[in-house]
Amino acid sequence: MKYSSKANLTAYAFLAPAIALLLVFSFWPVGFGSYIAFTKYNLIDAPVWVGLDNFRELLDDELFLMSLKNSAIYLIVVPVIQVLAILLAVLVNNNLPGIKYYRAAYYLPVVTTVSVIGVIWNFMYTEDGALNGILRWLHIINEPIGFLNDDRIALLAVMFVTIWRGLGWYMVLYLAGLQAISQDVYEAATLDGANAWQKFWRITVPLLMPTILLCSIMSVLAAVKAFEEVQIMTQGGPYQSTFTALYYAYEFGMKSLNFGRALAASFIVSLFCIALAWLNFRYLTPKTK
Repeated sequence: MKYSSKANLTAYAFLAPAIALLLVFSFWPVGFGSYIAFTKYNLIDAPVWVGLDNFRELLDDELFLMSLKNSAIYLIVVPVIQVLAILLAVLVNNNLPGIKYYRAAYYLPVVTTVSVIGVIWNFMYTEDGALNGILRWLHIINEPIGFLNDDRIALLAVMFVTIWRGLGWYMVLYLAGLQAISQDVYEAATLDGANAWQKFWRITVPLLMPTILLCSIMSVLAAVKAFEEVQIMTQGGPYQSTFTALYYAYEFGMKSLNFGRALAASFIVSLFCIALAWLNFRYLTPKTK
């Protein structure tokens, strides 16, 4: 089917505003930021080309290497949040009385601003906060735990907030995927004698693979780019134990005005994200016969 040049011009005219916005707010910042990663730039003087010096300095910086390690550790939230979201979606995918209120309750953290969430969990994590109170009431601990003051567990405490905050979002995506599966498939499996566990592994999981791929990529990228929770709850402390790669870039860019090193760190994070996204596509893409 051939289209006339007039129709093509009309289509491009409608696309022009979106393309212009992408050029100004996406492609230009990415291109300029990639260029700055190879320069010395402090926002006042003109950029000076330094080649790979910023990257060499990063590889010699123990703080950056620790930040990369913390970002890698942060990936633990991905399988945890995906498994919990799937189980939660299966749970709320039932026509029970008041189920809509349960769905709304699980989704509430998603629509709550991260600043409010950070303040709430800061109070929860204090030594006289609700979490320590519950643990002492259950006789699990004798002395209060400084969740955000102990460099051994502070990162895990922040990661838990990320899981709690994002669980409802992925639950909704998986719930949409579950409701797109025809009930006829389950009825046929029941007639063949399949139990609930077999139907889950042989029907639900395979048919959810496109949704699993989408959610896995989104959660992986969100984990690597973790910043908001760190900024609000710990500011990289204690003893810089909760520095992530993106928070490292923020520290050097916005506070030290060393934009060359900051954008070099962001450049490495971007390559890391691309590699992880490729791995997700490589191993989670549904196989077609």
